[in-house]
Amino acid sequence: MRFLHIGDLHLGKTVNGFSMLEDQRVTLERLLDDAEDAEVSALVLAGDLYDRSLPSAEAVALLDWFLTDASERGFEVLAIPGNHDSAERVSYASTLLERQGVHVPPVFAGALASVPLEDEFGEVRFWLMPFLRPSSVRPFFAEEDLGASYTDALRLVLDAAEVDPSARNVLVAHQLVLAGGIEPERADSEISIGGVDGVDAALFEPFDYVALGHLHRPQRVGREVVRYAGSLLKYSFSEARGEKSAVLVDMGAKGEVAHSPMPLRPPHDLREVRGPLEELVSEEALAAADPEDYLHVILTDEEPPSDALSRLRAVFPRLMAMDVDNARTRHRSDLSRVEEGPGTDDPLRLFERFFEEQNARPVSDAQRALLEDVFEKCLVAGEGGDAS
Repeated sequence: MRFLHIGDLHLGKTVNGFSMLEDQRVTLERLLDDAEDAEVSALVLAGDLYDRSLPSAEAVALLDWFLTDASERGFEVLAIPGNHDSAERVSYASTLLERQGVHVPPVFAGALASVPLEDEFGEVRFWLMPFLRPSSVRPFFAEEDLGASYTDALRLVLDAAEVDPSARNVLVAHQLVLAGGIEPERADSEISIGGVDGVDAALFEPFDYVALGHLHRPQRVGREVVRYAGSLLKYSFSEARGEKSAVLVDMGAKGEVAHSPMPLRPPHDLREVRGPLEELVSEEALAAADPEDYLHVILTDEEPPSDALSRLRAVFPRLMAMDVDNARTRHRSDLSRVEEGPGTDDPLRLFERFFEEQNARPVSDAQRALLEDVFEKCLVAGEGGDAS
């Protein structure tokens, strides 16, 4: 059996003020074409179908189109809600959807849903585990002394499922999974809470393949067959240098699993570029890469032109952010890390710091003497004296 493991879609997401809906639609359409060319039997969506639990009407319409097109092309679809989704909304009309080959688990009520699919070797059972917290599990295992451990909670759920290790099993899950206590690689947008919400990968030993969602970087966790597919698109600048892909999985007889990346083909890349303004807007630079990409520009000019932002936007219509990295900004960053000492409420000292941050050099003796004179006159004027 050949299936395609797809990670976090985050339909409806906005990145730095830019809606990703059209890019998501084009990328999904190309994905369906590639999956059809690869003769895939099933699409596995590992959670975070939407970017928020109350998705926009446009995001709902996009998922509706995707599932309908996938069904019409003959794919079985197996999808779970992630932590960004509302399980109740995702599971709406699940019984009706199942008749069209779209399998979504009901809201968790103590037992995992599973879907059997057939190939020439017999049955492959797909276990659909929505994003779960200990608080989601505790009401259904009242006799257990379940604390705040995600690993303990999921162990109860998987033990209750009574997975047959001699059969072929695939788990679809949306959790933070740790191998030996080591956290996987995250993007900047993914908040860490110190592994408290982590699940031990050892729980997944009975499964021939584990299709994970939740983290945006494609990677394995421990065993080769426990994998994050990553997100559909690049949703933060920390992902700029990586490439997005789905995982093409081939299952033969029991114990025979192979996988390979299937590159995703978004209409626009998200990139970071750095250099002086004149170089970045030169004809050579514009010809070297697509200026229609989403960009984070880092200017290295020591004195950036005042019209730098408007000049960049004139040639890069999808400019998301502009920063400056030069001696002045590095010096300012260094100063911000210095712990303030006593006496920093002195206005003269504060002005000297401001001057140093702006000019990357301290005030001269002559400038300090002038400042002292000006501040003295201001002080006299503030006390009602003659500062003329």
